[in-house]
Amino acid sequence: MTAAVGIDLLEIERLERALERRPRLADRLFTDAERAYAAARARPARHLAARFCAKEAVAKALALEAWSPRDVEVVIGDDGAPGVVLHGRLADQGPVAVSLTHERGLAGAVALAE
Repeated sequence: MTAAVGIDLLEIERLERALERRPRLADRLFTDAERAYAAARARPARHLAARFCAKEAVAKALALEAWSPRDVEVVIGDDGAPGVVLHGRLADQGPVAVSLTHERGLAGAVALAE
């Protein structure tokens, strides 16, 4: 496989509203560790939104048609940089590098699959 790029952008408030309407949505989209990381921050939704974008960007980079968001986990390395761990039926794909951002009302991510 040649290198492939995926990108995603999301309004943070959109995710905040969705999580308020459907509290169990976070359990379906994010791993326990991702939710714990976000919960320890001042505005958890901005960190969850960036992780959601990363999941979407990874799916685009890997050209996934059917996948579970919990099979793409965003982790923070010892150096403080984000990384991706693939679980389930995606575990044998990759490697995938990811970059996250959030500013004011938007969150985004770029993924590079090799």
